[in-house]
Amino acid sequence: MSAPLAFKSKKDHVSAEEWQLRVDLAAAYRLIALHGWDDLIFTHISARIPGDEHHFLINPYGMMFEEITASSLVRVDQDANKLDPDDFDINPAGFTIHSAIHAVREDAACVMHTHTTAGVAVSAQKDGLLPLSQQSLFPLASLAYHDYEGVALREDEKARLQADLGESNFMILRNHGLLTVGSSIADAFLGMFILQRACEVQINALAGNRELTPIPAGIVDTIKQQAAQVTKGMGGQLAWPGLLRKLDRLDPSYRD
Repeated sequence: MSAPLAFKSKKDHVSAEEWQLRVDLAAAYRLIALHGWDDLIFTHISARIPGDEHHFLINPYGMMFEEITASSLVRVDQDANKLDPDDFDINPAGFTIHSAIHAVREDAACVMHTHTTAGVAVSAQKDGLLPLSQQSLFPLASLAYHDYEGVALREDEKARLQADLGESNFMILRNHGLLTVGSSIADAFLGMFILQRACEVQINALAGNRELTPIPAGIVDTIKQQAAQVTKGMGGQLAWPGLLRKLDRLDPSYRD
């Protein structure tokens, strides 16, 4: 039986702002696992640490998402150098994707990437995400695509990834998976929840062997204003406290 991983608490060694970011990011990893969107130890969520250093937090390579804690997260710079040599290593493919986006999107405080079955399935469909559900309209209002180039290890892919994302907050990585960015961890998570649900609905609808009714194109144009009304202008922050309460009831160790 493998012994559980233990990490020294970093709470007293980082700023209060960074500690809260760590707690929220660890919560996001746990929520990804809770919803069944994880892929063993693969895929990533990164969060930028406020400041001029352009450092960000990402998961230690080798840990399951259900194991992630605030203290286990790895602080790295824009060149993938660990700031604490005692931290675990990180996945270089994860760094390539996330660092590329953080480098050009100052508003992208959090970048979330998944390899879910429904997400990869939609990414492999020629027409991508279809306007088949109310959930699909929110991503469709800000959706980009990036063609598959192999495992994301090459430095030269960054420029193409950046150009393809542009100012969008949702991206479908062809034959690969889903990606969302947000001005907070809560916003990136809510975006992923909606995008993932839209993909699940699409796969199920296409499997029903019945003629489908797409949503009229003009409705997509009004969705941004409607989204603000639905979330009372709070975005992901409207649902985030409830999600944390749920995690605290199930297993509050993400806060360690």
